[in-house]
Amino acid sequence: QVQLVESGGGLVQAGGSLRLSCAASGRSMYGMGWFRQAPGKEREFVAAITWSGGSSYYADSVKGRFTISRDNAKNTMYLQMNSLKPEDTAVYYCAVRKAVGSREADFGSWGQGTQVTVSS
Repeated sequence: QVQLVESGGGLVQAGGSLRLSCAASGRSMYGMGWFRQAPGKEREFVAAITWSGGSSYYADSVKGRFTISRDNAKNTMYLQMNSLKPEDTAVYYCAVRKAVGSREADFGSWGQGTQVTVSS
């Protein structure tokens, strides 16, 4: 089973940028995605990418600001986050896509998460 480790979170001012990384322990022949969970809220879909990297999908709340990508040679997926807003504050998780869809149940092999805090 693939194990995932996120990194790159931190504290940033509104309008700033961060790049998250998700390193896989082995080769993932699956699509992958990012979710986030803010305090007191359910975990929500952020973005997903196919195995080839040829297609990507975004939540409306991040479209135009976030970019998902992957480097299969490095077994690593990325989330470039620009124009960050305080409402982007959350723990960000990466996961392997097990089924077509953007529900939490469509993903598995979750990482431990990385905290992103955006100050106003």
